[in-house]
Amino acid sequence: MKPVLRNKDKGTILERYFKSFIHALEGIVYAFKYEHNMIIIGLAAIVAILAGFIFGISSAEWFFVLIIIGLIAATEMINTAIEALVDLVTTKTHPLAKIAKDTASSATLILSMTAFVGALVVFVPKIIELLK
Repeated sequence: MKPVLRNKDKGTILERYFKSFIHALEGIVYAFKYEHNMIIIGLAAIVAILAGFIFGISSAEWFFVLIIIGLIAATEMINTAIEALVDLVTTKTHPLAKIAKDTASSATLILSMTAFVGALVVFVPKIIELLK
């Protein structure tokens, strides 16, 4: 069976990687421009990173902070993609479309709650120590 070539399969390997990278950057720009949750995620990431520098968190704590920021941002991007795909397939209100959109967004919510609890574990003891 002969493989079906897609538009992304045209060009040299370096051209294909470069195009893929540019498309990924366009996705990030889109998300920050049109998805209000990405602005909130970005601001929370800045606050967490600044707090990490201010409180001198450990390498393990940095690992948690950076991984959870990446996971939340990536999950929000996947959520955006799922919502766009559902809207492409149907603009009608349908119970399955609602399930797809709601469960995709709940993944970001679950990670955000995890990040909040993790932030409490990492930063509250440092804040308490500072106030002593």
